[in-house]
Amino acid sequence: EVQLVESGGGLVQPGGSLRLSCAASGFTFSTYPMSWVRQAPGKELEWVSRISGGGGTTYYADSVKGRFTISRDNAKNTLYLQLNSLKTEDTAMYYCTKAGGGVVTGYVRPNSQGTQVTVSS
Repeated sequence: EVQLVESGGGLVQPGGSLRLSCAASGFTFSTYPMSWVRQAPGKELEWVSRISGGGGTTYYADSVKGRFTISRDNAKNTLYLQLNSLKTEDTAMYYCTKAGGGVVTGYVRPNSQGTQVTVSS
């Protein structure tokens, strides 16, 4: 059974940082490209970032480029998202999920619990 468990969210002031983690199990993690997506209140899911199975190739949405960094540790079956220079508009529930759909921004719709990031002064 595929399991993805996100953690690391919280309340942070604008300009602050957080590091999100996603523990994966139930599949061969290192062979799958992975993505982070987010959903703000009242809005649709938004693709944020993607990383290749080996970790050597990364992609970012324009809205987070230069501020967020995706990475993975295949030995630990864990995906990360470093969030720096946070803005109020980054407030959302963040989910990790398998990449998919044949396009960079494609992903498998998440069914995990996510981790809440709230940026507020």
